Amino acid sequence: MEERERWNNRTAFVMASIGSAVGLGNLWRFPYIAYKNGGGAFLIPYFVALFTAGIPLMILEFSFGHRFQGSAPHSFASIKKGWEWVGWWALLIGFVITTYYNVVIAWSVDYLFYSFPLSWENNAKDFFFNKFLNITSSPLHLGGINLPILLALIGIWVAIYLIIYKGVERVGKVVMFTVPLPIILLGILVIRGMTLPGAMEGIRYYLTPNFSKLADPQVWLAAYAQIFFSLSLSFGILIAYSSYLPADHDVNNSSFIISLANCGTSFLAGFAVFPVLGYLSHTQNIPIEEVIKAGPGLAFVIYPTAIKLLPVAAGLFSFLFFLLLLSLGVDSAFSLVEACVTGVIDKWKIKRIPATIIVSLPGFLLGILFTTRGGLYWLDITDDLMNKFGLTSVAILTCIVGGYILGAEKLRRYVNAVSDFPIGRWWNFCIKFLTPAILGVSIIFVLRERIASPYGGYPLAALAIGWLLFLALPAIAIIISHRGRPRCQ
Repeated sequence: MEERERWNNRTAFVMASIGSAVGLGNLWRFPYIAYKNGGGAFLIPYFVALFTAGIPLMILEFSFGHRFQGSAPHSFASIKKGWEWVGWWALLIGFVITTYYNVVIAWSVDYLFYSFPLSWENNAKDFFFNKFLNITSSPLHLGGINLPILLALIGIWVAIYLIIYKGVERVGKVVMFTVPLPIILLGILVIRGMTLPGAMEGIRYYLTPNFSKLADPQVWLAAYAQIFFSLSLSFGILIAYSSYLPADHDVNNSSFIISLANCGTSFLAGFAVFPVLGYLSHTQNIPIEEVIKAGPGLAFVIYPTAIKLLPVAAGLFSFLFFLLLLSLGVDSAFSLVEACVTGVIDKWKIKRIPATIIVSLPGFLLGILFTTRGGLYWLDITDDLMNKFGLTSVAILTCIVGGYILGAEKLRRYVNAVSDFPIGRWWNFCIKFLTPAILGVSIIFVLRERIASPYGGYPLAALAIGWLLFLALPAIAIIISHRGRPRCQ
């Protein structure tokens, strides 16, 4: 039987896992969520969520891959026959997310070329929506394909293929460059931002604590959601990465290091974002509340608007910002693909190169939908369903399988035996009760919101198509799980 690939060293594994966790959401989501939910006070529920859900789930997923030496489907099948489909559901969700996540990275590539001439001039919003995306009036009207986005998307997929087609040995070398790079770029942007007029006002909005917010259950749910979605949980990535570890590799310590590094990057990102928002507020004499946004609105509208106002080297700092977006996105992108490739290799016992093509080519072809003029609408609809319902559902099932079917205490003893320091019985309580309960409550809250008001104000036909896609994934996962048997390592 062919020997399983291995990481070059522990550092390569930790760096790859950090790169997977640290992504676009650290920059364009965390600062906004913190500001909206109590500023500095938000750090209290945020770190409670980290230690009661984020780290416990990471340890759980690492324990699956490390113990069963296989992908997510292989690990679930090894725990109990009939549960393999949960692993495939996780991979399919990650695969779908990859198809549009890479399109967002492609936007960043295009904006690198728009940076030095500052092509958006005095209206970044009009440029992004009407000239760059040339967006249609409805998701039911796709329009044509945006050629610059398509060409950039081809480049992204080629880069991903070249990074992973030779296995984790090459991935380990690549992340030694791609993981430190965004931290360095963030540092440069923080230093530049802090020297701008109005920067301190922006920082004040970011960090001033509003402790009254801590009495709001929605704030705590927001903290758990942010932790959960920023650590690459439930994609099958962490299971795949840990399956390439040797038998004596530490699990607990690595989980703490990776989680804290991710959260530290999120916190640092706020110091790159809010000084610029304060500067924009200062120069245009408008309240910060009117300029702060999350998601693409921050990265492709608000930040470019502020950069255009810089008195010196605006083009250079624009280039550095979009290089930051590219570097943040690429590690997460190839980790999503790698998880799927590992699943294909374990299931059908094929070589890595054809497995990489089997995943990459359909991923690129499906991604073309999001390069159309109506693609942004479908990106938003799909992202909401995959994150709010798909990943959360997989996480609950993972807790059930690990906590009850395999046994939390059994897993705890296993990871303690291979780790630098032990975890206590608090971990059992989190995996069996606390984490799945909080995730279940979050699904109920979101469902209530969707019933009261359909998401995004989109046509019901478009939302119905999105739900059909979402509901088809577990069905496809069940079908795949019954075709052949996973390879035992």
